[in-house]
Amino acid sequence: MKTLAKVDEEYQEIILLVKEPMRSHLLIELMTEMEREYHIPMISTEDWEIKNKPVIALYRKICLSINLNSHIYFDG
Repeated sequence: MKTLAKVDEEYQEIILLVKEPMRSHLLIELMTEMEREYHIPMISTEDWEIKNKPVIALYRKICLSINLNSHIYFDG
C-alpha cells in the first residue's frame, strides 16, 4: 500500500508536469487507486470520515483538481 505521502507526491508531479486532458485522466486513476487501497466507501459516513481524516482530505484535494470538461473528451 502506498503511503499518503507517496500519493500526495504523485499528485504534485501530475499537477506540475502533465497537461490536460491527460492530467485529469491520471488524477482520476489516482483517486481510483486510493479508493481501492484505502477502502474509501462509495457513500462515506461521518464516522468513516472522522476515522480517516487524512485520507479523505487528500482524496478531496485530488477530486477538486480534476477538470471534468477536459476528461470528457479524453479518448485514451
